[in-house]
Amino acid sequence: MIFVPFLINIIYHLSRNSIRNDRGDSMKKFLVYGLFVIIAAAGLAASSALAAGPSFDCAKVEAGSIEEMTCNDPGLTALDVKLAEVYKEALAKAANEHPPVLKAGQRGWIKGRDDCWKSDDKKKCVEDEYTRRIAELQAKYRLVKSTGPVFYFCDGNEAKEVVMTFFETAPPTLMAEYGDSTSLMSIQPSGSGSKYEGRNESAWIKGDDALVVWGFEAPEMNCTVRK
Repeated sequence: MIFVPFLINIIYHLSRNSIRNDRGDSMKKFLVYGLFVIIAAAGLAASSALAAGPSFDCAKVEAGSIEEMTCNDPGLTALDVKLAEVYKEALAKAANEHPPVLKAGQRGWIKGRDDCWKSDDKKKCVEDEYTRRIAELQAKYRLVKSTGPVFYFCDGNEAKEVVMTFFETAPPTLMAEYGDSTSLMSIQPSGSGSKYEGRNESAWIKGDDALVVWGFEAPEMNCTVRK
Protein backbone atom coordinates (compact mmCIF):
# COMPACT_ATOMS: atom_id res chain seq x y z
CA MET A 1 0.00 0.00 0.00
CA ILE A 2 2.93 2.37 -0.57
CA PHE A 3 0.96 4.21 -3.25
CA VAL A 4 -1.74 5.35 -0.78
CA PRO A 5 0.27 8.15 0.92
CA PHE A 6 1.38 9.28 -2.53
CA LEU A 7 -2.21 9.61 -3.75
CA ILE A 8 -3.31 11.29 -0.55
CA ASN A 9 -0.54 13.84 -0.99
CA ILE A 10 -1.69 14.56 -4.55
CA ILE A 11 -5.29 15.04 -3.44
CA TYR A 12 -4.18 17.32 -0.63
CA HIS A 13 -2.27 19.63 -2.94
CA LEU A 14 -5.04 19.59 -5.54
CA SER A 15 -7.56 20.56 -2.91
CA ARG A 16 -5.40 23.48 -1.76
CA ASN A 17 -5.05 24.66 -5.33
CA SER A 18 -8.79 24.38 -5.90
CA ILE A 19 -9.47 26.45 -2.80
CA ARG A 20 -6.97 29.11 -3.88
CA ASN A 21 -8.44 29.24 -7.35
CA ASP A 22 -12.00 29.25 -5.95
CA ARG A 23 -13.21 26.62 -8.36
CA GLY A 24 -16.30 25.90 -6.32
CA ASP A 25 -17.76 23.45 -3.86
CA SER A 26 -18.19 20.65 -6.39
CA MET A 27 -14.46 20.20 -6.90
CA LYS A 28 -13.85 20.31 -3.16
CA LYS A 29 -16.48 17.64 -2.50
CA PHE A 30 -15.07 15.45 -5.26
CA LEU A 31 -11.56 15.67 -3.82
CA VAL A 32 -12.72 14.96 -0.27
CA TYR A 33 -14.75 11.98 -1.53
CA GLY A 34 -11.70 10.66 -3.38
CA LEU A 35 -9.62 10.96 -0.24
CA PHE A 36 -12.08 8.94 1.82
CA VAL A 37 -12.33 6.26 -0.88
CA ILE A 38 -8.55 5.80 -0.84
CA ILE A 39 -8.41 5.63 2.96
CA ALA A 40 -11.27 3.13 3.04
CA ALA A 41 -9.59 0.96 0.41
CA ALA A 42 -6.34 0.98 2.38
CA GLY A 43 -8.17 0.00 5.55
CA LEU A 44 -10.04 -2.78 3.78
CA ALA A 45 -6.80 -4.21 2.36
CA ALA A 46 -5.15 -4.15 5.77
CA SER A 47 -8.20 -5.80 7.38
CA SER A 48 -8.22 -8.51 4.72
CA ALA A 49 -4.55 -9.28 5.33
CA LEU A 50 -5.15 -9.65 9.07
CA ALA A 51 -8.31 -11.68 8.52
CA ALA A 52 -6.41 -14.15 6.36
CA GLY A 53 -4.41 -15.23 9.41
CA PRO A 54 -1.70 -17.90 9.54
CA SER A 55 -1.83 -21.36 7.96
CA PHE A 56 -3.52 -22.94 11.00
CA ASP A 57 -6.85 -22.32 12.75
CA CYS A 58 -6.36 -19.65 15.40
CA ALA A 59 -9.69 -20.62 17.01
CA LYS A 60 -8.19 -23.95 18.05
CA VAL A 61 -4.85 -22.86 19.53
CA GLU A 62 -4.06 -23.12 23.22
CA ALA A 63 -3.90 -19.98 25.34
CA GLY A 64 -0.33 -18.89 25.94
CA SER A 65 1.04 -21.10 23.16
CA ILE A 66 3.51 -20.14 20.46
CA GLU A 67 0.72 -20.59 17.94
CA GLU A 68 -1.41 -18.03 19.80
CA MET A 69 1.52 -15.62 19.72
CA THR A 70 1.79 -16.16 15.97
CA CYS A 71 -1.94 -15.48 15.52
CA ASN A 72 -1.72 -12.21 17.47
CA ASP A 73 1.43 -10.85 15.84
CA PRO A 74 1.12 -9.57 12.22
CA GLY A 75 4.85 -10.06 11.58
CA LEU A 76 4.80 -13.68 12.73
CA THR A 77 1.57 -14.28 10.82
CA ALA A 78 3.23 -13.01 7.64
CA LEU A 79 6.19 -15.35 8.20
CA ASP A 80 3.84 -18.29 8.73
CA VAL A 81 1.99 -17.48 5.50
CA LYS A 82 5.30 -17.22 3.65
CA LEU A 83 6.46 -20.57 5.01
CA ALA A 84 3.18 -22.19 3.99
CA GLU A 85 3.71 -20.94 0.42
CA VAL A 86 7.30 -22.18 0.33
CA TYR A 87 6.34 -25.53 1.86
CA LYS A 88 3.67 -26.00 -0.83
CA GLU A 89 6.30 -25.35 -3.53
CA ALA A 90 8.68 -27.80 -1.84
CA LEU A 91 5.95 -30.46 -1.66
CA ALA A 92 5.54 -30.24 -5.43
CA LYS A 93 9.28 -30.80 -5.87
CA ALA A 94 9.28 -33.65 -3.33
CA ALA A 95 6.36 -35.56 -4.88
CA ASN A 96 8.56 -38.59 -5.66
CA GLU A 97 10.77 -38.31 -2.58
CA HIS A 98 11.31 -41.62 -0.77
CA PRO A 99 11.25 -41.75 2.15
CA PRO A 100 9.01 -38.67 2.53
CA VAL A 101 11.50 -36.68 4.59
CA LEU A 102 9.90 -33.29 3.90
CA LYS A 103 6.71 -34.00 5.85
CA ALA A 104 8.61 -35.62 8.69
CA GLY A 105 11.01 -32.69 8.74
CA GLN A 106 8.14 -30.22 8.88
CA ARG A 107 6.62 -31.99 11.87
CA GLY A 108 9.98 -31.85 13.60
CA TRP A 109 10.34 -28.17 12.75
CA ILE A 110 6.91 -27.36 14.23
CA LYS A 111 7.95 -29.05 17.47
CA GLY A 112 11.16 -27.01 17.49
CA ARG A 113 9.25 -23.78 16.85
CA ASP A 114 6.84 -24.54 19.69
CA ASP A 115 9.80 -25.09 22.02
CA CYS A 116 10.45 -21.34 21.73
CA TRP A 117 8.26 -20.95 24.83
CA LYS A 118 11.45 -21.82 26.74
CA SER A 119 13.32 -18.86 25.26
CA ASP A 120 13.88 -15.56 27.09
CA ASP A 121 12.93 -13.73 23.87
CA LYS A 122 10.12 -15.85 22.52
CA LYS A 123 9.25 -13.62 19.57
CA LYS A 124 12.82 -13.48 18.26
CA CYS A 125 13.15 -17.23 18.69
CA VAL A 126 9.99 -17.81 16.60
CA GLU A 127 11.11 -15.28 13.96
CA ASP A 128 14.49 -17.02 13.68
CA GLU A 129 12.85 -20.45 13.38
CA TYR A 130 10.61 -19.29 10.54
CA THR A 131 13.42 -17.49 8.74
CA ARG A 132 15.73 -20.50 8.92
CA ARG A 133 13.05 -22.94 7.80
CA ILE A 134 12.02 -20.81 4.81
CA ALA A 135 15.66 -20.49 3.70
CA GLU A 136 16.28 -24.21 4.29
CA LEU A 137 13.39 -25.30 2.09
CA GLN A 138 14.20 -22.77 -0.62
CA ALA A 139 17.79 -24.00 -0.77
CA LYS A 140 17.20 -27.73 -0.38
CA TYR A 141 14.47 -27.85 -3.02
CA ARG A 142 16.07 -25.26 -5.33
CA LEU A 143 13.19 -22.77 -5.13
CA VAL A 144 15.37 -19.66 -5.54
CA LYS A 145 18.24 -18.61 -7.76
CA SER A 146 21.60 -20.21 -7.02
CA THR A 147 25.27 -19.90 -7.95
CA GLY A 148 27.49 -22.91 -8.33
CA PRO A 149 28.36 -25.56 -7.58
CA VAL A 150 31.86 -24.34 -6.67
CA PHE A 151 34.46 -27.08 -6.06
CA TYR A 152 37.13 -26.67 -3.37
CA PHE A 153 40.00 -29.02 -2.60
CA CYS A 154 41.35 -28.91 0.93
CA ASP A 155 44.70 -29.25 2.71
CA GLY A 156 46.46 -29.73 -0.62
CA ASN A 157 44.65 -33.01 -1.21
CA GLU A 158 42.72 -33.19 -4.50
CA ALA A 159 40.58 -36.02 -3.10
CA LYS A 160 39.55 -33.94 -0.08
CA GLU A 161 36.78 -32.03 -1.82
CA VAL A 162 34.07 -29.68 -0.54
CA VAL A 163 31.34 -28.62 -2.98
CA MET A 164 29.37 -25.43 -2.28
CA THR A 165 26.23 -24.05 -3.92
CA PHE A 166 25.11 -20.55 -2.96
CA PHE A 167 21.42 -19.56 -2.71
CA GLU A 168 19.70 -16.18 -2.86
CA THR A 169 17.65 -16.74 0.28
CA ALA A 170 17.09 -14.28 3.12
CA PRO A 171 19.55 -14.48 4.75
CA PRO A 172 21.91 -15.87 2.06
CA THR A 173 22.73 -19.55 2.46
CA LEU A 174 24.99 -22.18 0.98
CA MET A 175 24.63 -25.93 0.73
CA ALA A 176 27.94 -27.68 1.27
CA GLU A 177 28.75 -31.30 0.47
CA TYR A 178 31.70 -33.17 1.95
CA GLY A 179 32.02 -36.89 1.56
CA ASP A 180 28.58 -38.45 2.09
CA SER A 181 27.18 -35.58 4.18
CA THR A 182 25.66 -32.18 3.47
CA SER A 183 25.23 -29.05 5.53
CA LEU A 184 23.06 -25.97 5.07
CA MET A 185 24.87 -22.87 6.31
CA SER A 186 23.59 -19.31 6.77
CA ILE A 187 25.68 -16.17 6.40
CA GLN A 188 26.95 -14.55 9.59
CA PRO A 189 28.44 -11.14 10.38
CA SER A 190 32.18 -11.03 9.70
CA GLY A 191 34.88 -8.41 9.49
CA SER A 192 36.04 -9.66 6.10
CA GLY A 193 35.02 -12.21 3.49
CA SER A 194 31.80 -14.20 3.84
CA LYS A 195 31.28 -16.40 6.88
CA TYR A 196 28.63 -19.13 6.89
CA GLU A 197 27.63 -21.38 9.78
CA GLY A 198 25.54 -24.55 9.96
CA ARG A 199 24.77 -26.92 12.83
CA ASN A 200 28.36 -28.14 13.38
CA GLU A 201 29.97 -26.85 10.19
CA SER A 202 31.28 -23.50 9.01
CA ALA A 203 32.90 -21.95 5.96
CA TRP A 204 34.76 -18.63 5.97
CA ILE A 205 35.31 -17.63 2.36
CA LYS A 206 37.80 -15.03 1.22
CA GLY A 207 38.26 -14.82 -2.51
CA ASP A 208 39.24 -18.25 -3.84
CA ASP A 209 40.14 -19.55 -0.38
CA ALA A 210 37.96 -20.94 2.39
CA LEU A 211 38.50 -22.12 5.94
CA VAL A 212 36.12 -25.04 6.45
CA VAL A 213 35.22 -26.81 9.69
CA TRP A 214 33.23 -30.01 9.27
CA GLY A 215 31.94 -31.49 12.52
CA PHE A 216 31.92 -30.57 16.19
CA GLU A 217 35.40 -29.44 17.33
CA ALA A 218 36.88 -30.69 14.03
CA PRO A 219 40.11 -29.04 12.84
CA GLU A 220 40.02 -26.33 10.20
CA MET A 221 40.62 -27.33 6.61
CA ASN A 222 42.38 -24.88 4.29
CA CYS A 223 40.50 -25.07 0.99
CA THR A 224 41.02 -23.49 -2.42
CA VAL A 225 38.76 -23.24 -5.46
CA ARG A 226 39.58 -25.91 -8.00
CA LYS A 227 40.63 -24.18 -11.23
